[in-house]
Amino acid sequence: MHESDLSDEGLLGARDAASFERFYCRHVEALLGFFARRTGDPELAADLCAETFAAALTSRHRYRPELGAAAAWLYGIGTKKLADAQRRGYAERRARRRLGMERIELSGDDFARIDRLGESDDARVLMERLAPDQRAAIAAHVLEERPYDQIAAELDTSEAVVRKRVSRGLAAMR
Repeated sequence: MHESDLSDEGLLGARDAASFERFYCRHVEALLGFFARRTGDPELAADLCAETFAAALTSRHRYRPELGAAAAWLYGIGTKKLADAQRRGYAERRARRRLGMERIELSGDDFARIDRLGESDDARVLMERLAPDQRAAIAAHVLEERPYDQIAAELDTSEAVVRKRVSRGLAAMR
């Protein structure tokens, strides 16, 4: 039997990278659409889709065909990832309201300007003048392009705090 002839259950059971890749290719667009419809945020939808497939890859040995279809198992993982993201978002919005903070959105121009700053010694000097927590937040989010939630988890703080550090640091650099 050729790999493309395998069912989803067969692909998950095969345990090799090529089989999982085939499973991924069969479901990635539908799963991405699922998240896009539920979040209204393309970036979040892509992140959730990637997280779901990563979780499926690492836990595919726990998939049991007798308990349901592989696609249902995948969407079960995705639904849990979505619920986690919604809880994080709710907590973040509540913290921002409590602190009287608005969500800071960087534009393409902001990123381009920051990239230009990163190419000169002036940016290094400006970064060195920042408080260490602001410098670390800007380096992680702007230069390393890491998401706020990941930075917050590493720093054991909230996304709102990380966003504020980035915002204040960028304002100080301006």
